[in-house]
Amino acid sequence: MSLVGRLITRLLFFLVSLCLIGGGLSLGQEVDTKFLGEREKEVVRWRQERDEFFKTHQRSPLTPEEKKKFSHLHYFPFNPRYVFTGKIERYSLNINNPKYYATFLTNKGTNKRYIRYGRFHFSLDGKGHTIEVYKSILSDSLFVPFKDQTNGRDTYEGGRYIETEIETGYQMILDFNKAYYPTCAYNEKFVCALPPKENMFDFLIPAGEREPK
Repeated sequence: MSLVGRLITRLLFFLVSLCLIGGGLSLGQEVDTKFLGEREKEVVRWRQERDEFFKTHQRSPLTPEEKKKFSHLHYFPFNPRYVFTGKIERYSLNINNPKYYATFLTNKGTNKRYIRYGRFHFSLDGKGHTIEVYKSILSDSLFVPFKDQTNGRDTYEGGRYIETEIETGYQMILDFNKAYYPTCAYNEKFVCALPPKENMFDFLIPAGEREPK
């Protein structure tokens, strides 16, 4: 996304947060609708970019023969009920604290480390939930691996990932519409972290990448 696009998204995010605090005025509803409209456009662009990456990039998990046959990845339709905004409950952990790093088991039986960044609270169907948020050692992006009851049926059995950014005031957008498969789902040569038990949900999240119908 361009710098202007990011600034607009962050402004809309800030306005939505104000409206939520203010109690849902008619102006808030208008802003919320505009914000979700921008999110849907962002998700569409993101999905198109992923298709292009899989089809043409040298780091694509697809083989040359698979690229020739590749058309597009498959997703659930965009659903605004799976977009959540809020503040991250950050962890204050010193690097010398044993809990500073989270060690994930991978599909190869090895371990992969991430930094424990915090947790995020969201509400779905009137019930509150918490998801653990991590940060890559080599990147400022936030990493959110998870599993839900669609795995092994409608989605990849090994779980899915979400990457998001740290917004102003340590806010973040948790958008399950941008949930995607780890690369090992397409090529077993890749090493992928398995979601931790803290991020395994006992309900369906029919949003993001899915199996072909």
